[in-house]
Amino acid sequence: MTIPVTKSRVEDKLYQNRYLVDPGRPHIKVRPHERPSANLLALTRVCPAKCYELNDKGQVEITPDGCMECGTCRILCETAGEIEWNYPRGGFGVLFKFG
Repeated sequence: MTIPVTKSRVEDKLYQNRYLVDPGRPHIKVRPHERPSANLLALTRVCPAKCYELNDKGQVEITPDGCMECGTCRILCETAGEIEWNYPRGGFGVLFKFG
């Protein structure tokens, strides 16, 4: 007897969460930089919500809509001052459907 294996993607799981945007008040900002550091570049690959990306000028940008507030970016970049991170105002941010 073969047991069926169900494969699920992270994107499918993230779709279950909801995010309430606080217009004009992002809770994360990338500070201006000439050239992104290795840690800032790493965020383009390790952020589970894929909020960070390189623009045409080689700068790392963030789109905080959909951020899971997991803290990965804080661990990698906040102490070096490359990002500014605050908790979203009450009632805004990620709303986890299953916990």
